[in-house]
Amino acid sequence: MKNFTTVLKIAPAFLLASTVIHAQKKDSLPQEKKIDEVVLIGYGKQKKSDLTGSITSVTAKDFNGGATSAGQLIQGKTPGVQITNNSGAPGSGTKIRIRGTSSLSGENSPLIVIDGVPQDFVGMNGVSDPLSLINPNDIETFDILKDASATAIYGNRASNGVILITTKKGTAGKFKVNFSTVTSVSTKMGKVDVLNAQEFRDFVNTYAPAGYKTKLGNANTDWQDQIYQAAWGTDNNVALSGGIKGLPYRLSLGYNEQNGIVKSNSFRRTSVGLNLNPKFFDNHLSVNVNAKGTFTDNRFVDGGVIKAATYFDPTQPVYSGNSNYGGYYEWLDSGSATGYNVNANSNPLGMINGVRDVSSVLRGLGNIQLDYKFHFLPDLHFNVNAGYDYTKSDGHKFKDARLRPGFEDKGSSNFYSMEKKNKLLETYFNYVKNISAINTGVDITAGYSYQDFNIYLPGAITYRGTGINSQDLDFKTQNTLISFYGRAIFTIANKYVISGSVRKDGSSRFFNGTRDNVWGVFPGVSLAWKLNEENFIKNISSISTLKLRAGWGKTGQQELPALNGNKPNNYPAFAAYNPSYQGAGYQFGNEFYFMFRPANYNPNLTWETTTTKNLGLDFGFNKNRITGSIDVFRKDTKDLLVYADEPAGGLSNASWQNVGDMKNEGIEGSITVIPVKNQNTTWEVSFNATHYKPVITKLKDRADEFFNMEVGGIEGGSGNRIQAHAVGYAPNSFWVYQQVYDGNGKPVDGAYVDRNGDGIINTKDMYYYKSTTPDAILGFSTKVSHKNWDFALSARAVLGNYVYNNAASNSSLQSASTNEYLQNVFFTAPQYKFAVPQYKSDIYVENASFLRLDNINVGYNFGEIFSKGSNLKIYAMAQNVFVITKYSGVDPEVFGGIDNGYYQMPRIYSLGFNFQF
Repeated sequence: MKNFTTVLKIAPAFLLASTVIHAQKKDSLPQEKKIDEVVLIGYGKQKKSDLTGSITSVTAKDFNGGATSAGQLIQGKTPGVQITNNSGAPGSGTKIRIRGTSSLSGENSPLIVIDGVPQDFVGMNGVSDPLSLINPNDIETFDILKDASATAIYGNRASNGVILITTKKGTAGKFKVNFSTVTSVSTKMGKVDVLNAQEFRDFVNTYAPAGYKTKLGNANTDWQDQIYQAAWGTDNNVALSGGIKGLPYRLSLGYNEQNGIVKSNSFRRTSVGLNLNPKFFDNHLSVNVNAKGTFTDNRFVDGGVIKAATYFDPTQPVYSGNSNYGGYYEWLDSGSATGYNVNANSNPLGMINGVRDVSSVLRGLGNIQLDYKFHFLPDLHFNVNAGYDYTKSDGHKFKDARLRPGFEDKGSSNFYSMEKKNKLLETYFNYVKNISAINTGVDITAGYSYQDFNIYLPGAITYRGTGINSQDLDFKTQNTLISFYGRAIFTIANKYVISGSVRKDGSSRFFNGTRDNVWGVFPGVSLAWKLNEENFIKNISSISTLKLRAGWGKTGQQELPALNGNKPNNYPAFAAYNPSYQGAGYQFGNEFYFMFRPANYNPNLTWETTTTKNLGLDFGFNKNRITGSIDVFRKDTKDLLVYADEPAGGLSNASWQNVGDMKNEGIEGSITVIPVKNQNTTWEVSFNATHYKPVITKLKDRADEFFNMEVGGIEGGSGNRIQAHAVGYAPNSFWVYQQVYDGNGKPVDGAYVDRNGDGIINTKDMYYYKSTTPDAILGFSTKVSHKNWDFALSARAVLGNYVYNNAASNSSLQSASTNEYLQNVFFTAPQYKFAVPQYKSDIYVENASFLRLDNINVGYNFGEIFSKGSNLKIYAMAQNVFVITKYSGVDPEVFGGIDNGYYQMPRIYSLGFNFQF
């Protein structure tokens, strides 16, 4: 039945494909002529040689192979862009940061624009990463706008950069079919370094009281081996393109299935994409229609499974020998109502098999863009872009009554859903004219944008075997953006380029009953000097390109973290009454009722504003066999959005406020060299490097020197946090005590340095030690083609970043003598001999610098093996090949810098075929 359902999902697409094949008889349009290389700049395009801002373009020929999400395609490919995988779970996607962070509590992800449709920043229930709903095989280019002179045209959502994604389009010409299939096997990188069964017996027998020694079992169980598996995957794509009677088209179909290295985890995506780009009225009217649909099935694994496998006693068996709790061994407590020890770790396999957490997500993203070139004035264009983005998710989390996860409730079923409807309407005029009398090119744009975001979450329902059911309240919200923008670009004598833009944004998010904080203005200006066009350089044959760039601009930030789940905080400045949450009902008799209560708000809340200065140099030598760029920049952010304490007398003890400032200075560069290029062989080598240093320059007014904002929650204790924001330090710096060591270099239990010399060890002795901000981010790639063979690899290095090892900090001698169960420990516990966990010790903040070989592949092209115009290529690939690091955990690349049960990145081996005709 499941396979039949999958067929139904993709059947309409294949029917459409057969219609296109039948209709295509011959070429309908001549092949398009090659044009100058252009780059998208937002509401327009520009020749790469004329760019004034810091913009990088990555095309399909340079993408990383084997990517299952959009972000992985360009990982390590461009300076200033750090892309970190959310986890190793299939479909989990990536976190993208451009030139570090600009906000403390607001959004730090760039604005993503897909085929002219800006995306929202709101997550989706039942989806790890909304960008994973886009098939990477459909993407043609990424244009990355990094400095404010380039991003200001996107105004209040552009402080973290803008990524313009363009999908593949149809081209006029012969009918073409491109089919690719990849089969892969994923394996784990390694295991958390905890004690094996014999080591744990020795540990317990050495440090535990007699009553706990008797709890040791006779088994020899590697719990991490029990939860991990070798997982297979497949990625299949077919694309049909050509032209039918003046109608260029591209139709793509895809099916991706990835199983996770943790048992039961899986991700399946079916996708269809259609692009039509005809022209009418003697090519005066260009039409571009984009339509994409995806359907994904997810099965998630409980987030605590990896931690349970890390800590569960290795001397205990998987199965208990009886039918209790599904037959899985669990720690018992005769005094507990459930019969099991509620403080103890759950059996990891019992968690996997006791919970079935699945979701299905449908997404449709489409737009139609009309560009009309006026007959009476061909230099003037009018562009209209109308788009619609619809996403619907449904999920079900079932807990088996027989196993520990569902035992207390006698089984439960939780049903949830979510719906997003985003609408877009944009119009702009664009005038492009080369005025020969003054040898100046003019490119002027003026436009209007309307975007509306609607979200609806029906109240999730939970049914329990105990009969105590519950339902959340429905949630519905809307956010609207209205904008006016303009840009002018002047190219003088093909040597000097001047660009200026301004955007006025109106956002409903800061509506406080008045329009005082609704509107913001975001200008940008940049200059470029093409030195290679000057006479004193033009005749130097070895210099192909030499251009200086300078830019300045202001951008905004309006995104706040969700209220809870994926409920956006759309009205933080408006006085309102909201229903109380589950557990906060008012009792009348034996019934509890939801009441309306005043919501906390700040009527003075407004945008964060980031001002960026950028200076750049683009170069090319030896007929552009050597090309590259260098940029230095500074970003100053003011009115930081932070959830901070407020004086007594309000509706809450904390609220969203504009309380601080931050600066971020950096340098980035890239170079590409083609050492060999002849008829048979081409060899290309690319390298990029980035360094930046964010520092908080202001927090709350009238705060003393010890004031900070604690962040970075950790496992262990109650409410412990290990990071903090403080003036003079990088965001998310680790706030810890300095560990004392004895003469042999061994840490002294509970002893810390009295840093202020007052004879008392307290929080005034804590210090800011390192942070998650790296000293340098490096990327390297090379590709070689020789006759029919090709070879490529890509690698990344991150230097000077630090990670807090929570698995190590949560391990101590106490693990063998607390709460009537035994808990395994990190290998450092018997070395440090801490009687109880020392969570705040700097010994657990580890250097997580690493070098990772991301991708290596080799392929052979058989050429026209079947017929003229056909092509067959076979290739093999390995991903996440190795990691070199001193970090003691499994993987040093942990987003957020706190390693606590991280789902490691798998090592993947793939075999692929690509067939064209």
